[in-house]
Amino acid sequence: MRSEAVILAAAFGYLALLFLIAAWGDRRASQGRSVIGSPTVYALSIAVYCTAWTFYGSVGRATTQGASFLLIYLGPTLAMLSAPFILRKMVRVASDQRLTSIADFISARYGKSRVLGALVALVALVGITPYIALQLKAITLSHAVLVSYPAPIELQLAEERFWVDKSFWVALVLAVFIILFGTRHLDASERHEGMVAAIAFESLVKLVAFISVGVFTVFVLFNGVGDLFARAGADPQLRQALDLSAVDGGALGWSGLLLLAFLAFLTLPRQFQVLVVENVDERHLIRASWLFPLYLLAINLFVIPIALAGMLLLGGSDPDSFVLTLPLSAGLEALPLLVFIGGLSAATGMVIVETIALSTMVSNQLIMPLLLRSPRWRLESRGELRGWLLGIRRVAILLILLLGYLYHALLGDAYSLVTIGLVSFAAAAQFAPALLLGLYWRGANRRGAITGLVLGAMVWAYTLLLPGFAQSGWLPLSLIEQGPWGLDWLRPYALLGLEGWDIYTHSLFWSLGLNLTALVGLSLFGRQSRLEQTQAALFTGALRRDAMPTSLWQGQTSRGELRDLLTRYLGAKAATRVLEGGDDDRPAPPALIARTERALAGALGSASARVLINSVVRGEALDLEAVLRILDTTSQTLEYNRRLKQKSEELARIGEELRGANERLRELDRLKDEFVAMVSHELRTPLTSIRAFAEILRDGKDLPDAKREQFLEVVVQESQRLSRLIEEILDLARLESGRLTLNPQRLDLAALARHGLAAVERLQAERGVTLESAIEPGEAWVMGDPDRLAQVIINLLDNAGKFADDERPRVRLTLSRHKTHYRLAVEDNGPGIAEAERERVFEKFHQIKQQQGGKRRHRPKGSGLGLPISRGIVAHLGGRLWVEPAPTLGGACLIMELPEALDD
Repeated sequence: MRSEAVILAAAFGYLALLFLIAAWGDRRASQGRSVIGSPTVYALSIAVYCTAWTFYGSVGRATTQGASFLLIYLGPTLAMLSAPFILRKMVRVASDQRLTSIADFISARYGKSRVLGALVALVALVGITPYIALQLKAITLSHAVLVSYPAPIELQLAEERFWVDKSFWVALVLAVFIILFGTRHLDASERHEGMVAAIAFESLVKLVAFISVGVFTVFVLFNGVGDLFARAGADPQLRQALDLSAVDGGALGWSGLLLLAFLAFLTLPRQFQVLVVENVDERHLIRASWLFPLYLLAINLFVIPIALAGMLLLGGSDPDSFVLTLPLSAGLEALPLLVFIGGLSAATGMVIVETIALSTMVSNQLIMPLLLRSPRWRLESRGELRGWLLGIRRVAILLILLLGYLYHALLGDAYSLVTIGLVSFAAAAQFAPALLLGLYWRGANRRGAITGLVLGAMVWAYTLLLPGFAQSGWLPLSLIEQGPWGLDWLRPYALLGLEGWDIYTHSLFWSLGLNLTALVGLSLFGRQSRLEQTQAALFTGALRRDAMPTSLWQGQTSRGELRDLLTRYLGAKAATRVLEGGDDDRPAPPALIARTERALAGALGSASARVLINSVVRGEALDLEAVLRILDTTSQTLEYNRRLKQKSEELARIGEELRGANERLRELDRLKDEFVAMVSHELRTPLTSIRAFAEILRDGKDLPDAKREQFLEVVVQESQRLSRLIEEILDLARLESGRLTLNPQRLDLAALARHGLAAVERLQAERGVTLESAIEPGEAWVMGDPDRLAQVIINLLDNAGKFADDERPRVRLTLSRHKTHYRLAVEDNGPGIAEAERERVFEKFHQIKQQQGGKRRHRPKGSGLGLPISRGIVAHLGGRLWVEPAPTLGGACLIMELPEALDD
């Protein structure tokens, strides 16, 4: 048996640590160094979704319902994937209108309806109270197990009175914590920086604790995952318990639970608080959309292994406590204490945020509208009411926690942890039709939202809440088994004879079905008030930031009246901050009236703020036609501007393309002129020589035979040169038109290289060029046209000889293997080719003018077509041709690479 003093010291020490973290967070906020400005902290705060239900109850559900517990986390994962469409819009609306809770949000959407806001607050209070009780039950059970194990705990719990019940004192301590760090400011739309920092820390604590017990279970109690699953697979009962068919309601049950988790994640008051109210930057949703699902994956990684291990080793003990009893059964002390702190962290995090959200709704939606009806609270009565309002909120916190404790004490044993949580999920899901349709359908109206919520809440209470009272003995059990007054078709779990469904899908079907039907039906056949239509336009168009009007007021009041109103409810400092000085006798502009309303809405809720502003402003708010005109005109202007911008961008792009085309045409025209000039020059040179020597031969009757033979040799050489030039031009034309005919065959590139060397050896010797070679492979088989490749090799050797050093010209040919290719490189010892010129040498008729020794070398004799033709031939054979600095001789190096030919 563990020391109760140590356990209590650890628990209250942990709560004291939360106090310190919250105080640190608030102090940093006051210094302008916000903690919650981090998207990671924001994502961790969202993990308040993982409560004691997750920490203890998921294992319990896995033992009876198999993998269906994952649906409770797949729903939020889907919701986070939809964050750019749904959550971003919710954050934008709440920020623009200073909305403080989900009740305030729904109330504001439907014309700032006080009735609807109060109804949402009441449903939330009744529906979430069991959830708070769940956390207190988890704390009580985990403490009792930790103190008493292995003795049974039922008798001990039954004999406890509230003044010795640890959960009662935990509720009081949490009430103090929430009062200190959740109601320091009257403006509920201001961020609770310290509280959010503490919640993010708690998210890490419960994750570490759960993973620790998971690792202990898998790798200490068993020899890894394989051993655990092998032993579980040998037990037919365990295989059946974790089978997919174990889920109540089959595929329909899976679908219903997934939908329930998705809707509840968006509508639970605590999730709305951390997702929307506490969001300081909507861009944080980007990281949260993947980091929060990753957190859910991590904290659920060991649920099934722990459930299997508990059923194997502990048998019939309470599965909700397997997380704690497994390390206890091994005789450990430290790990069970860490697990207890992790469960305490999961429970307290939920209670803190949920209570803040509920207290804000109770204060702003239930208490304030009642107080504003009293003449004592009218504006004529002077005196600052800020202290009263904060006091109301603090009392609400205490009463909510005591109500949760009362439910735990009276009905806590009726359901398991998961069951209690799902009851609250189904209650929160009733807000989804009004919330989601209100964001996207401008026609949804207040009457439909109220009727739908009333019907949905009544069906929820009848099908899920009342059966809990029956199972606890507060109502006859026959209510569940036979129906009221013996009417079988009114049984809560089989309404109108709908049987075979799990109780949550059954309740969700009837409650959401009636809710949605009433909302849509009454909205289609009903009318909206002017303010309701205005708010509908603002909500549905929220993501069009520029389309939001700056003010919705056209009435008249003075700055002094606004100052009195703000001072009375928010205090003098807040009034000075909002009004920013000025003459109190001057009329207040519409923008200042709107700013005052938003400031009041942040503290009192949008409905109460509306009432207070109406009490001092003479005239109406901006009417529907004006607001819609602003929205529609601005939208049309934005759309027109968008189209103009698009057209302008298209015209700019077309203009750029035309400029580029013109540049290319001018370049082509220039190249054409150069081509014609170059071809004319190249053709004229040999033709001139041929004509000149032919005339000499014609007219020179007395020429010696030696001279005649010499001149005839020149004519023959120039004719050959002319033929080569014409052939090159034709080859270039064929290449560019794609009509170059090649005859690819398997050939030995090494033999072809030796042939090329032999072909140019005499010519290079006449030029004084020293030829060197290094042909490594004996054979180098490639696919190519032997004539064309020989032409390329000879051209490369000829070019290298022209650009070699003037005094001691050297040319070197190397052939080597490179991976699955063969590389033939021809280098010279000339001045090399500048990097900017290396690609230009493959342009038609391009001639390089190199500098050497301060003098410009003579233009090399040639057409400038050899390299472009060579590159085209090599490319047609599947190879490459490029220029690099020569690695051996220091000049330029032309490299041809061809793929190796496979054996037939």
